[in-house]
Amino acid sequence: MLQNILLKVITLREKYIKERTFLLILALATGILSGFAAILLKSLIGWISTIVTSHILSDKSSAIYLIFPAVGVLITMLYVVYIVRDNISHGVTRVLYAISQKKSRLKPHNMYSSMIASSVTIGFGGSVGAEGPIVFTGAAIGSNLGSLFRLSPKLLMMLVGCGAAGGIAGIFKAPIAGMLFTIEVLMLDLTATSIMPLLIASVSAATVAYVFTGYDLEFFFTQSEPFVTRRIPYVILLGVFCGFVSLYFTKVMNMMENLFRKIPNRWIKFGIGSLILSSLIFIFPPLYGEGYSSINWLLDGNPQELFDSTLFFEYRNQTWVVLLMLGLIILSKVFATSATNGAGGVGGTFAPSLYVGCVAGFFFAYLINYVGAFDIPLSTKNFALMGMAGVMSGVMHAPLMAIFLTAEMTGGYQLFLPLLIVSTLSYGTIRIFSPYSIYTMRLAQAGKLLTHQKDHTVLTLLKMDSVIETDFVQVRPEMSLKDMVHVISQSHRNLFPVVGVQNEFLGVVLLDDIRNIMFRPELYRRMYVRKFMSAPPAIIEIGMNMETVMKIFDDTGAWNLPVVEDGKYMGFVSKSKIFNSYRRVLKHYTDE
Repeated sequence: MLQNILLKVITLREKYIKERTFLLILALATGILSGFAAILLKSLIGWISTIVTSHILSDKSSAIYLIFPAVGVLITMLYVVYIVRDNISHGVTRVLYAISQKKSRLKPHNMYSSMIASSVTIGFGGSVGAEGPIVFTGAAIGSNLGSLFRLSPKLLMMLVGCGAAGGIAGIFKAPIAGMLFTIEVLMLDLTATSIMPLLIASVSAATVAYVFTGYDLEFFFTQSEPFVTRRIPYVILLGVFCGFVSLYFTKVMNMMENLFRKIPNRWIKFGIGSLILSSLIFIFPPLYGEGYSSINWLLDGNPQELFDSTLFFEYRNQTWVVLLMLGLIILSKVFATSATNGAGGVGGTFAPSLYVGCVAGFFFAYLINYVGAFDIPLSTKNFALMGMAGVMSGVMHAPLMAIFLTAEMTGGYQLFLPLLIVSTLSYGTIRIFSPYSIYTMRLAQAGKLLTHQKDHTVLTLLKMDSVIETDFVQVRPEMSLKDMVHVISQSHRNLFPVVGVQNEFLGVVLLDDIRNIMFRPELYRRMYVRKFMSAPPAIIEIGMNMETVMKIFDDTGAWNLPVVEDGKYMGFVSKSKIFNSYRRVLKHYTDE
């Protein structure tokens, strides 16, 4: 019944509503749903956190930092393994993978599963953020809504971006940042076709958030100290410092993920990750949860609050102890985040990068004030705000998004110029050492990443199975020249793969190579394929990405190359076939 109604709706839509117009309608719906999803996720996290910190333990003590984060990770792991039965970690990376490799199609359970898992992880104190999961959720809403109405892959990709933009706009009340996140992080092109759907989704999601949660900003920041231009040299130094902090964050996160990936048993992963997480939170309670309270304390210029319930409480007024505490938090936050995810929790690196940036900015100004002599010391509050934008810009390789997100969620528009300087320099610094963000690094290494470069994007979208040609007549090495001539007479190709008994690829026979002997009957019984076959200039493996394949063609100068899988002959791929497919995909995905 429902299917028949849907079919009628689709038919009427195709008849009366243009596809581009319908995209705007679905962008609005995606934005609204993503906004509600963001509100729901924040509410779930707050509700669980309240139960854990208030109802279960009325007397807050350090024991909570040792027990409950591990409990939350355990519940999350069991939920993912036995109920979801799918990998839902690293939400932003999975959205990028879906765009690059799955024609922007995400599973229906992604619309809710990562929200449930991350709310439990974070609510119990896991040291991760909710922004990655809400991006995953919003993108899944857009993907499934577009699939429901059978939109083309090109428009489906746009709806995935709308969902991601709506998720960021809804959870931070930052519509401009939501749109820029999609453009810079998900790397969707900013065109006349894409700008309106992204704006509609971002604005509608932010509107939902404002209507149902009020006009309060995410972080409370009051600029009590004006920014003066003679502090610009220190702003420049902060930008470079944030770039190196971002590089440290990215490298350590990648290293820890590799270590956890090498552990085959999930219970061992849980044990090791929980031990690291609980130990770090026990020593540094500010690492508990998203850390938004700590950010508000630093933006208020009050680092002493970080010492509450810590082992260093008695030393909170000593400057060098404050510096040591801040420095250790910067170094250890990435270990706590990677341990949370590695143990089986679900959460993103968005909030941790904000957290580390805020601490790094405050630490920088606090250190300069400690060692320097100024008539007017640096504003630790202002530099904490700039640090948020700087580290976020470097970690995500998204300077514009970092600038506008920081300004929108704090109201710090008066610091727009230093925000620009810090974000730009941080991004420029990390780009020297790492061309890819924390989200795109693994996909780029595997050649499965879409970028703003059209050539690279189209090659990424091309799949090997769509360009393999199999109409080549196979020959055996023991065949005689007479048999070979007979095969040639029945083939329209001038290239013949030589295969063994078990279809293993052995070589090729080129018509040009035997043209001088194929009309000599006296050699028909004396010459065999194994004597005149040759090795190809290169062999293509079935798992290679198309960019690597094209590089091999360029290096060898070949026009046709054999494709094998575990040594077994699969067919041939030709430049002409790739070029034809390239033109088709380019037209399909970039036609305005």
